[in-house]
Amino acid sequence: MTDPELDALFALAADVQRHAHVPYSNFRVGAAIQASDGRRFAGCNVENIAYPQGSCAETGAISAMVASGGSRAIRRIVILGTGPAGPVACAPCGGCRQRILEFATPDTEVWFGPDRAGLRPHRIDALLPGAFHSLTEGPAGDPAATLAPPSPGA
Repeated sequence: MTDPELDALFALAADVQRHAHVPYSNFRVGAAIQASDGRRFAGCNVENIAYPQGSCAETGAISAMVASGGSRAIRRIVILGTGPAGPVACAPCGGCRQRILEFATPDTEVWFGPDRAGLRPHRIDALLPGAFHSLTEGPAGDPAATLAPPSPGA
């Protein structure tokens, strides 16, 4: 079964992946988002010699979506990774899982795999169990884990 929209996202992620700045790891990642309004956005990883200052491909794609001023809901995201030995299934890191969740709906599809034939869909709630959903509601909506406001004099 072909899916032209998924094919287009895969092609966009593969294209932007070639632009990754990865002089230290030689591990290229490309991400492409389809927002709920149908528009597409891409990002690639950008490394920095000061390790934590780099940015993930998913972060770049989400930033482009937000900067566009359009929809802020992710319908689908495709993530592709290629290391020195070739393409690999590249799941989003923990931080990116939380970033994706910030803009996800219950129907958001997270796709990753080594190539187009190997892409598999995942649900963000399965990739990030116990996630933070708001500052007033604890992980995964658990009222027992609600963050209480600071007490007076604290």
